[in-house]
Amino acid sequence: MSDLKNIFQYHNNSKHNYYSFAPGPGYMDWDSQPDPFRKYEGADTVSLKKILQTERPFFSEALKSSLIEASRVSFDSISQLFYDSLAISAWKSYQGTKWALRVNPSSGNLHPTESYLISGPIEGLSNLPIISHYSPLSHSLEIRANFPNEVWAKMVKGLPADMIFIGLSSIYWREAWKYGLRAFRYCHHDLGHAMAAINFSCACLGWRANLVDRFSTKDLECILGLVHTNENEVEVPDCLIAIIPNQESSKININKQFIADDFLKLIWHGIPNTLSSDHLEWKGIQEASKSCEKPFTESHLNLERELEVLSDLLDDDTYPLQKAIHQRRSAVSMDRKTRIDRKTFYQFLIKTNQQLNPAPFQSFPWEPQVHLGLFVHRVNDLPTGLYFLVRNKSHLEELRKNFKKEFLWEKPDFCPADLDLFLLEQGDYLGASKSVSCGQDIAGDGCFSLGMISAFEKPLTQYGSWFYPRLFWECGAIGQVLYLQAEVSGIRSTGIGCFFDDPVHGILGIEDMSYQSLYHFTVGGPVEDKRLTTLPPY
Repeated sequence: MSDLKNIFQYHNNSKHNYYSFAPGPGYMDWDSQPDPFRKYEGADTVSLKKILQTERPFFSEALKSSLIEASRVSFDSISQLFYDSLAISAWKSYQGTKWALRVNPSSGNLHPTESYLISGPIEGLSNLPIISHYSPLSHSLEIRANFPNEVWAKMVKGLPADMIFIGLSSIYWREAWKYGLRAFRYCHHDLGHAMAAINFSCACLGWRANLVDRFSTKDLECILGLVHTNENEVEVPDCLIAIIPNQESSKININKQFIADDFLKLIWHGIPNTLSSDHLEWKGIQEASKSCEKPFTESHLNLERELEVLSDLLDDDTYPLQKAIHQRRSAVSMDRKTRIDRKTFYQFLIKTNQQLNPAPFQSFPWEPQVHLGLFVHRVNDLPTGLYFLVRNKSHLEELRKNFKKEFLWEKPDFCPADLDLFLLEQGDYLGASKSVSCGQDIAGDGCFSLGMISAFEKPLTQYGSWFYPRLFWECGAIGQVLYLQAEVSGIRSTGIGCFFDDPVHGILGIEDMSYQSLYHFTVGGPVEDKRLTTLPPY
C-alpha cells in the first residue's frame, strides 16, 4: 500500500461515529501512565531564569510585530523564550494529587511534545555551540551535545549570526496510552499549539520564527539526537524552527551536507528516562508515522512570505500578552448564559485568520488549508445558526460546490469586508453541536463552538503523505489563538478532540474526502472548579 493510501486508511480508521468509537485502550491502566516529563539522565543541566511578566507588549501590539523592538539574543532572552512558550504555568492539586499545567496546552494534559535548542555560543549558557533538551519541569536545558564553532558557522552561513533553532518532536505513546489509535491526530494538534506558543513568545521578544521545511525526518533525527531513544517510547522528530532576532524576512537555506558530515560524529550525553513500566503497541500509529516521514525537499513552499497585518481590523487593547500566555486555561464546563457582543466575535475570527493576522502563523510556509465551521449560540446582535469562515479565498468556489446547495452564503451584518464569514443556515444548533462533539454539553453551553474543516485530498495529493500532520499543526495553531483571545476577552475556551467525524461532514454536506473536520473548539463563560487548589509554577 502506498504511503498516501495508508494515510487515508488511518484517517478513516481513526474516525469516531455514532455507533462506534475509534479503537482505544478501553480503560485507563494507571500503573503504566506515562511520565509527562522527559529527562536525559546524566546530562549537564543549565537552569534558566524565571522571567517576570511585564505589562508590555499588549496582545494587539505583539500581533502588529513591527511595533516591538527586537531583544538581543542572550541568556535572559533564551530563558524568556522558553518560559513564555513551553514552561509550566501552574500546578493544580486535589485531595493529595498534584499535576502541572503548561503554557502550551495538550490533549488530556499528557504532553507528547518535546523541544530542543540548537544555538551558537551564548554568554551564561555555553562557550560552544550546543544542542540541548528543554525540561519544563525544572525550566532548564539539558546539554545533549557540544559541537565545534566551524560546524555552527557552516550551519548559519549566509544567515543572521545570532539566530537560533528550536526542534520539536512527539512521543506518541504519551497520548496513545489514553486515546488509542486517534492519538496520532492529537499529538499533531499539540505540535501546532506548541508552534503557535513559540510564535507568541517570539512576538514578546520582537523575533521571527520560520519553519525550516527542507530536511527529511531522518535528517531531523540526526540533528536532534533521537536515534538512540527507547524502542517502546519512540520519539519522532517533527520540525525545526529557525528563530531570527530581527524583523527582516530571510530565506532559510541550509546545506543538507553538514548533517551527514558533522552531526553523526557528535558525542551525545544523557540517557532518556523510561516513561512507562508497560506499553500497549498501536501498529496503526506506527504505520501512519512511517507513512508521514518527510523526504528532503529542495523547494520551499513560501518561506519568504512577509508579515503584512491589516492593522485596522485588529482591535487595540491594553491586555498584556504575557498575562494571557501564563493564565491560559482550558475550560472544563460552560455556564450556558455568558454572551459576547458581535464585535468581539468578529475579533476572534480576525485573529484566527492567517491572511489578516499572520503573526501567530508565521512558522507556516504553506497557504492556509483550514477553515472554520461555526455554531453560533450566544452572540449579541447575531442570529443563531451555522456559519462558515473561509481562511483562504481561493477555496471559496470549491467549498460552495462541495457543501449543501441550499446554504445561504450571506455576509452577516457589520462583518468587516475583508473577513470572509458567511451565514449558511439560521437556526438553533445547540443540540447538533453537542451531538456531533460526542455528546459533550460544553460544545453547546458556550457562546460559540466550531469545527476546523481542512482541505484534505488536494493538499495531500499535491505535497504527499508527509503533509498530513501539517494540517493538524495548522489546526493547533488556530486553537492557540482562540485560547489567548478568550483570555483577552474575559472568557475561556477549550479544544475538543472527540467528535463524530462524518456526522460533522453531514451537517455541511461533505460526501467525499475533499474536506475533513480535524479539530473542534468551544468558547464561552467558564464554570470554575472550586475544589482545586492552584499553586505557583516553580
